Amino acid sequence: MRHLILVRHGESEWNKLNLFTGWTDVDLTEAGIREAYEAGKLLKKEGFAPQICYTSYLKRAVKTLNQILDAMNMDYLPVEKSWRLNEKSYGAIQGLNKTETAAKYGDDQVLLWRRSFDVRPPALPMDDPRSPRQDPRYAALSDAEIPLTEALKDTIERLMPYYRGTILPALEQYHDVLVVAHGNSLRGIVKELKGMSNEEIIKFNIPTAVPYIFEFDDSQKLLRDYMLGDPEVIAAKMQSVANQAKKK
Repeated sequence: MRHLILVRHGESEWNKLNLFTGWTDVDLTEAGIREAYEAGKLLKKEGFAPQICYTSYLKRAVKTLNQILDAMNMDYLPVEKSWRLNEKSYGAIQGLNKTETAAKYGDDQVLLWRRSFDVRPPALPMDDPRSPRQDPRYAALSDAEIPLTEALKDTIERLMPYYRGTILPALEQYHDVLVVAHGNSLRGIVKELKGMSNEEIIKFNIPTAVPYIFEFDDSQKLLRDYMLGDPEVIAAKMQSVANQAKKK
């Protein structure tokens, strides 16, 4: 039996403020640190033992992974980071309050910017201080690879080469593989594994710091998928994600 364990980062400072985050490198809140640690304790209790880990370049995911590994007493595990696992770029609405943006432009427009499969928010200029081009960690990327805005379709397209070329092959070698990333980058993996339509995936909400388990046989046939934890708590978290950008 093999397991791909997906975990969205714990609550971030901008999650708490209900801001569009994207590639902005914000930290975890104290609550986010706690829920990440609890995720690690739960994984350990349920007998999971990852042998390799993957995460993004963004500290909210990196620190979530660190808390999980600390709780599991597995800080020694190899970790590979990739910008391809970063969150979707929200372009020029990055840093804006989701509810205020919905009040200004309407719930439907903001839902398109947040979740539409192929509608992008307004783009950042390349020289904008929020642009990844201004961040040294992305210095090796070409201008064509730098996302100044993305729809979910774009996020999935830049993720898939890494998922298919690195993460999936790891499942051939290891029985438990852990990926800690972001709501939209993880949606790309979920869509691929479950064969979800474009319409289905934009409605699928991934809660913070809840381990999402995909179980495979040794030939990598998917047998089942499930989230670890109290179903009522998980459902409440998923609904909270769905409600973030609705005007009050």
